[in-house]
Parts: sequence; structure tokens; C-alpha cells
Amino acid sequence: MEVIKDYRRIFPPALDRFYERSKKHRLVSDIMTPEVITVEPDVNMGDAARMMGEKHIGSLIVLENREPVGIVTERDLLSHVLARGLSLEQASVRSCMSSPLITIDPSASIKEAAQTMMKKKGRLAVFEKERLVGIITASDLIKSMPWVEETRLMVDEYMTRKVETGDEYVKVARVAKVMGEKRIGSVIVTRMGEPVGIFTERDLLTTLLAKGVPLDIPVGEVCSSPVYVIPSGTPINVTAYVMSSKHVRRLPIVDEEEVMIGIITARDLVEAYAK
Repeated sequence: MEVIKDYRRIFPPALDRFYERSKKHRLVSDIMTPEVITVEPDVNMGDAARMMGEKHIGSLIVLENREPVGIVTERDLLSHVLARGLSLEQASVRSCMSSPLITIDPSASIKEAAQTMMKKKGRLAVFEKERLVGIITASDLIKSMPWVEETRLMVDEYMTRKVETGDEYVKVARVAKVMGEKRIGSVIVTRMGEPVGIFTERDLLTTLLAKGVPLDIPVGEVCSSPVYVIPSGTPINVTAYVMSSKHVRRLPIVDEEEVMIGIITARDLVEAYAK
């Protein structure tokens, strides 16, 4: 477990550059991902999962007759397939996708994008004159989240206090089922009660499903390690920088004795900024 405490000492000039960059990125067009990967609705979820895993992405836009009609995500894979005990080949993209798409214009502000994402609860498809031109996720938003002046906004206000954990010897299939049932994106992996890693939706896709690795192996063998954590009282804007620089979307939060008291996600930070 690596506690990121003195962020000014660890990331001095970089943090200042983050402030300056965030001032320039004000519109959806500045931060959207223009390369949109698509899939047809009758493709099975096994093939969809492999596509996401190979591309290191968490969603696919669904095209029917060349028209965007929905979106399927890594969370859909967990909730609609693995949590129900189905095989990936038994479920189609059509049966798991969300429709219609949540859309936004490229000229909209980042603040509008954050508010829309929270209100509609999903990734945003960017349309310009009825043409799909990009996609925005919570990770895209935090990479250029404008600096919030109100330093009273701390992670403690937005974190989830119940942290799901699993012993390192628990099978991945069981962990994935729990994640799907509880609609969570990660589980902290422990060894003798102490955190040693984190297993996420993205680990499931890129490390296992994309490579055809069976899910009957211990989660400790495929979790991400070390676990980066931040102390209670860290500002949300600093947390956004840490997530962006470490390429993670979740950070456990610890108290003064380095005991885990919660977890915060990229989506939580977007919620904080949206208010």
C-alpha cells in the first residue's frame, strides 16, 4: 500500500502544470476522445469484452444499420452477464446495452458535461449536427478537471465508506460476480486482512477476458499492485491530479493511522465538480 501524502513535494511542477492546463480546457471538444470504437448489437458479449480489453477501453458504441443506437460497458458485462452466472457467449450486446445514448454537443462546457453525466448516469456520446464525433467518460473529465477554488471540497465528502474486500485466494469468478451484483467497479485484495492490491473492471477485461484466461484463478495473481491510497482531507482537485498521473480511476482513503476508511472514484470527483 503506497500512501500519497505530500503531493506538493512529490509532484511540484507537474501539479502547477495541471492547474494551467485545466484553465485552457473548458469545452467538451477539448477533452473528448475522438476515436470511437463501435460494435454491432448481435455480437456476443465475449467478443465485445475482448474488443474492450484489447483496446483498453471500458465501453463500445453500438451501431445498427450504421446508426448509433446505444452503448455497452464493462459494468454491463459484470451486471448483466457474470452476476447472473451466464457465459459470455450466451449474452448478446443487444441484451446488455443501454439505449438511447446520452448525448452532448462538442461546444458544451466541461461543467455541463459533468452535470449531464451525473443527471443521466452514464458516459456521454458527443454529437455534432447528428454526427457522432467522440465520447466522454469520467476519466476524460478528471484529466482536465478545472481547479475548484473552494478548498473545503475534500474527498471525505464524496467517498464511499463501505469498501468491498476479498482475500487473495478467492477465485476471480467469485469476485467478478460480487462486483456485478453490487454494481461496483473494484475490490480491494487482502492478505491476512491487509490490502495488497486492487482488482478492477479493467483488470478483468485486459488481463483475463481479452487473453482468454479462465476466471478460476486466485484474484491475488491478477490484481493490480501496489494499491495507491490518499489520506483523509485530500482536496478533490488534488485527487483528480493523482488519479490522472497514476492512471487509476479509484483511490482508497486512509485515516491518520493508515487504516482504510473509504474509497473515491473518478465518477465521485465528477459528481463533486458538477455541483
